[in-house]
Order: sequence, then C-alpha cells, then structure tokens
Amino acid sequence: MAPRRLHTRDLDTTPRIEKASSPDGAVVRLQGEWTAGRFGHPGLFRRARAALPKAIAGLEWDLRTATQLDHVGAQVLWNHWGKRWPERLQLLPAQRTVLERVAQFTLAPPKRPRAGVKELFLAFGATLLRAFAHIKGFVRLIGQLTLNVAQLARAPHAGPWRDFSGNLYRTGATALPITALVGFLIGVVLAYLTSQQLRQFGADAFIVNILGIALVRELGPMLAAILIAGRSGSAITAQIGVMRVTDELDAMRVMGISHSFRLVMPRALALAIAMPLISAWTTLSGLIGGMIAADLSLGITPMFFVKALPDAVHVHNLLLATIKSIVFGILIALIGCHFGLRVKPNTQSLGQGTTASVVTAITVVILVDALFAILFSQVGI
Repeated sequence: MAPRRLHTRDLDTTPRIEKASSPDGAVVRLQGEWTAGRFGHPGLFRRARAALPKAIAGLEWDLRTATQLDHVGAQVLWNHWGKRWPERLQLLPAQRTVLERVAQFTLAPPKRPRAGVKELFLAFGATLLRAFAHIKGFVRLIGQLTLNVAQLARAPHAGPWRDFSGNLYRTGATALPITALVGFLIGVVLAYLTSQQLRQFGADAFIVNILGIALVRELGPMLAAILIAGRSGSAITAQIGVMRVTDELDAMRVMGISHSFRLVMPRALALAIAMPLISAWTTLSGLIGGMIAADLSLGITPMFFVKALPDAVHVHNLLLATIKSIVFGILIALIGCHFGLRVKPNTQSLGQGTTASVVTAITVVILVDALFAILFSQVGI
C-alpha cells in the first residue's frame, strides 16, 4: 500500500521544531500537535525527537506556538531536558500544568546495586544449597526406587505392569525411527571423514576398526541416550508436572498411592530395558550407514565389512555398551521424575522444570560416559 500524502492540514499539525534568533540568544519554537495521536503515525515520533536540538544550555524554549501539547509530548520534552526545567521557558498556563504533572510523576530508573563480596558470597551459598537440595532429593529417589524394586520382587502380582508396558512402548518403540535416522547419518559422516585420512596412509581396511569401536563402544549408546533424554526425559517431567498442576499428585497421596511405586518405578524399569535395545538399534543403523559410505568412498565391500567387524570389535565392548545403556536409562528416568515431582502448581514452573530436566539429563549422560571411558579404558581395546 502506497504511503498517504500529507495535505496542508496535516503539515499544520505535524510536530516539528522551528529555530529563531533573538537579542537574548537562540529560540526553539514548537509547532504542530505534540500529542499521542500524532506520534502514532509511522516515523513522526522518531523525526520529532531527532529534530530536538542536542545542546540545551543557552536556549530559550517557546511552547506557546504549539497547537496542542499532551502528556506524551510533555514527557518527550521533559526527557530531552534531562528531567529538569530549562533556564528560559515560555509556555501557556495549561502547558505548565501538564509539564508539572509529568515532572511530578516521572521516576528515575532504579539503580542496580553493585554486587559486593558479601552479595557474591551469599549468591554462591544459595546456589550450593539449591544444588545440595537437588542431590538430596535425587539420592532419596534412588533409595526409594531400590525399596520399590524389592517390594515388586516380593509381590510381582501387585506391580504396575500396565504403566510399565505403556512407558516401555512410548519410550522404546516410538523412538526407533528418529534414533535410526540419527545413527545412520552419524555413521555416514564418520565414515566419510575417516576415509579422507585413511586414504592418505593406505590404511583403508582400518575403517572397520574405527567405525566398530567408535559406534559400538561410545557413539551408539551416547547418541541414543542424548536423544532419549531430550525426547522421553522431557516427556516424563512434563507428564508428572501436569499431574502436579492438576492436583493429581495430591489426590494420589490422599488415596494412599505411592508416587515412587506408581510413577517413578515403571518409568525407570521401562527405560532400563528400552535403552540397551535402542542403543543396539542406533549402533546398527550407524554401522549400516558407515558400511555404505565406506563402500562408496573407499571401495570396502559390505561383505568384507561384515566379516571384519567381529575381529575388530571385541565382545567386551558390547557388554560395556549394554551396561552403560542400562545406567543411562535409569538416570534419565530418575532425573525426569525428580524434576517432575519438584514442579510447582503453575505453568511457569512446569516449563522451567522441563528445561532443567533435559539439560541435566544430557549433562549427566555425558559425564557418566566420560567416567565409564576412564574406568574401562583397557576393556575391549
């Protein structure tokens, strides 16, 4: 849409500045309507502020020539004057009333206190206390899960098997497509990058060793855990958090239903079983992608790849990857449940808890994977 042309009537009401001279010095005269209605037009407010003179000292301000001045225009002038009256000012009584009201109710922005040593120490202490509270709650959750598993072993017929099967399907079966896609692409990328280096030394056949160790031992379990932490960990926190918002957790407590037995244990057991399977699925997809890329880039046939893989990857690597995946699954489920149970009955806390759950789960997965790599550096190599 083309901009509307300004007519003569519009020019008379446009807020603008006229400068003149007098025996006492320069005079700044306001013209037009300095009102909220006029400033609503695109660009007028910016042009009016830009037209105001930068230097204020020694100027005489004449507001009597302005057609109209409301509180918005007065606020613009008051801010430009540095929130103090100019030395020479000519204005009408109504304009003075408006300016005095603006000067009375204009507040200076609050000054942020500078953080001293005491404030920094108190903030650090508060952070430590919150961290200890999370650690205490998480350890309590682990202990309660252990007691619940023992209770389930004594009376398996009273276990929440329907919740377990539902969580096993949601966290396991529905995650297969995305984990397969990511694993396949990672395998392709890793094979192409590795082939560029191996070709220089004539060590093409060692791509099987590199892909096998990297995917089976490290990348497969860790990629699957990170995807599940972002996908299922957030879902667990959101589910339990919504139950807090809708008072379902309080209703369960009133009815004598244990939160840990009915909510935490089924999710932890489901992820403990699903994670090794998802990890193996992701690793297999990565190996298929790497095998295809190795065939295209180095001419390593799939038959040679399949025959050389068992010799390159020791069975201890599979055992280590399975143990890591079980630990990852339990930790992701417990972290999701921990933050879900700490959600307060409002939507803001629900969003913050879900975000904290995902970030914490991914961080813990990487830290635990590094710990496994250090402790079992000599296993299967």
